[in-house]
Amino acid sequence: MPQLSLHSPVGDLTLSEDKGRIVALDWGWGRDQEPTTLLIEARRQLHAFFDGELHSFSLPLAPFGTPYRQRVWSALCAIPPGQTRQYAELAAQAGGGARSIGGAMACNPMPILIPCHRVVASNGPGGYSGGEGLPTKRFLLALERRMAGSPLLVQQTLEPT
Repeated sequence: MPQLSLHSPVGDLTLSEDKGRIVALDWGWGRDQEPTTLLIEARRQLHAFFDGELHSFSLPLAPFGTPYRQRVWSALCAIPPGQTRQYAELAAQAGGGARSIGGAMACNPMPILIPCHRVVASNGPGGYSGGEGLPTKRFLLALERRMAGSPLLVQQTLEPT
C-alpha cells in the first residue's frame, strides 16, 4: 500500500492509498515512502490547509468501517469548516447515542480529512485522540475558524468502499 508522510504543525502525518483512494491518515512518520500522484496531491492539500489557504479537501476518500461508522463519518464531513456540532446532534443525524458517536470517531482512520475535531461535548471541547490530544483539537478548530468565510470551501465526501 503506497504511503507518503509530511511534516505538519500538529506533528508528522502519513497518508495511505489503496486503489486510487485515500484510506488512512496516521499520526507519525511512515517507514516506507512511495509517492503516487494522489498522495502527492493529498500532501499538497494538507500543506495548503495548514497554511490557511484551503478550507476543505477534495480527495477521494474510502475509509474502511462498518455501515454505522460510515454514516457517522459522512455526517462529520458535512459539518462546515470552522463550525462544531455536539455529540448528541451528530447522534440525531447518524443514529445511535453520544457514546456510539464517540466510538465511531475514535475509529476514524483519517483524522483531519474526516474532521472529528469538529465535534464537541455539551460542556466543553470533549476529547481528541489525535496528535497531542486536546491541544491538537483546539489548534485545528482555531485554524478553521480563522479561515471561515472564504470562498474556497469545498465539502469532502466519502466514496463507498
